Amino acid sequence: MSSSETGPPDGGLPVVAPQLRALRRRASLTLEAAAREAGLSPAHLSRLETGQRQPSLPMLLSLARIYGTTVSELLGETAADRDAVVRAADMEPTAAGGWTYWQAGASGRGMQALRVRVPYGSQGDIVRVHPGEEWLYVLTGRLRLRLGDTLHRLGPGDSAHFDSLTPHRIAAEDPDGLELLFVHTLLQSPTAALCLGPTPGEAP
Repeated sequence: MSSSETGPPDGGLPVVAPQLRALRRRASLTLEAAAREAGLSPAHLSRLETGQRQPSLPMLLSLARIYGTTVSELLGETAADRDAVVRAADMEPTAAGGWTYWQAGASGRGMQALRVRVPYGSQGDIVRVHPGEEWLYVLTGRLRLRLGDTLHRLGPGDSAHFDSLTPHRIAAEDPDGLELLFVHTLLQSPTAALCLGPTPGEAP
């Protein structure tokens, strides 16, 4: 677990804490039920809701699916703006779990497009498994992508398109980190879950 998840908030996601609580209540979920669906302890989710901890991007994806919403709404963005074009000047960077990402698509859509900066050593031990599909395109740096038992190394211009139910891990291969485009489908079922956790055998 990265330091940004365990330490005090650094101001990177000021609106997330109240949104998390409001959206959980809108979904008629208790703290215990939501935490169970997300694979978290109730105490951990409570700290996220009070701003004592900052969620990682995968955790935001998990909670968005459980609450039947999008990461955009968790971040306090409204779905009212349905413009087809997103201008570079309007892409505000958001820090979460050591990653920095920019919304590269409109809010409230069935797919979510992000430009993501992945520093070296950040979230590389998190295994992701969730419904949907993902498409990745490496802009700069080199990506280490593990799909199931197979390790792939991707460079600038390389891409990957896979079923998100395949356990996958994303990490930067080089100390300078990497930047990629990331598109995923949002299957907004309240029972959908994103399974997160360290590599088996490692301490959480």
